[in-house]
Amino acid sequence: MAEDDDRAAYWVRHVRYGVLLSEVSAWAVVAYVLMTTSPGHNNPFILALAGLAVVGSPALLLLPLADMMRDHRGPTMFYAWSGATTVLVIVGTRLDGGPSSPLDALLFLILTYMAVSYSPYGVVATGSVMTISYLLFVELPGLTTSGMFFVAVMAFFTMICAMASSNSWAAYDRQILLIRTQETLATTDPLTGIPNRRAFMDRLSAAVAAAAWGHQTAVCLVDLDGFKAVNDAGGHAAGDAMLTAVGVALGGAVRETDTVARLGGDEFAVLADVSAAFSGEELAERLRQAVAQVGSLAGMTASLGVAEVQPGDDVEDLMHRADVAMYRSKTAGGDRVTSPAF
Repeated sequence: MAEDDDRAAYWVRHVRYGVLLSEVSAWAVVAYVLMTTSPGHNNPFILALAGLAVVGSPALLLLPLADMMRDHRGPTMFYAWSGATTVLVIVGTRLDGGPSSPLDALLFLILTYMAVSYSPYGVVATGSVMTISYLLFVELPGLTTSGMFFVAVMAFFTMICAMASSNSWAAYDRQILLIRTQETLATTDPLTGIPNRRAFMDRLSAAVAAAAWGHQTAVCLVDLDGFKAVNDAGGHAAGDAMLTAVGVALGGAVRETDTVARLGGDEFAVLADVSAAFSGEELAERLRQAVAQVGSLAGMTASLGVAEVQPGDDVEDLMHRADVAMYRSKTAGGDRVTSPAF
């Protein structure tokens, strides 16, 4: 049912609303049974059913709801809950005089709740079961014209609730799509289509935290040599094409799990896993060669600075180390890799 925390929280809220609705409805049934002169007046069985709802509904809040909404347990709980409340209402209606009892109106309350909580298919399936159960156990065998009318109204109301559910789910899906699109735009460089500085810094923070557990990563800052000449010779369109090609080349030089980002202008950054068998310097050299190959016709190369992430690193200090190393490559003539001098 839920793929993320927001969606799980959405369903947990609906469980809480449903519990509140069940409590209020159960206490209303208790008041009705005690105060009216219907066949169910002071009926201990109806009171017991209402008491079961009063006690049982809050027990749902004791379940690990957030976890349940992420797998099959979530739908199972909702449908079992609807089935149980339907049974309570139909039995109570039968004990209170059958078709003449107003307790059957609670079925419409259940259907309305389903319209804002269940999928359209779930509404149709559960509503059909409710309608058929009411027909079999309340109206039959002495089905009257008014009974047929009530069953028809329930069937039509089920379809209306399914339509409302469909609109609600579609609106929520559109909202989630809009949010995801905005998040993607906020973390993606619009020219090259790779992560931007914001996304890179977020992932770098995670890598610094993971370093405490022995995860080895390295930061490579890549600054292009001779990029201005590309712009001057071919204009901004040629420069944009070159930046895009560099992003592709850097991405092809690392694994899919690594991060290649454009920090701005002609500066890129790479965050990649390293090990004793494959150091940050070796990674940076591979990146340098990738840029040199892309820029060979335009005479463009890259100056790289590499710094391996250490446990307890500060993100800003780490970036500063890599930046200083990259500047040393630049001032030494470019087209080379430099590590921080400790």
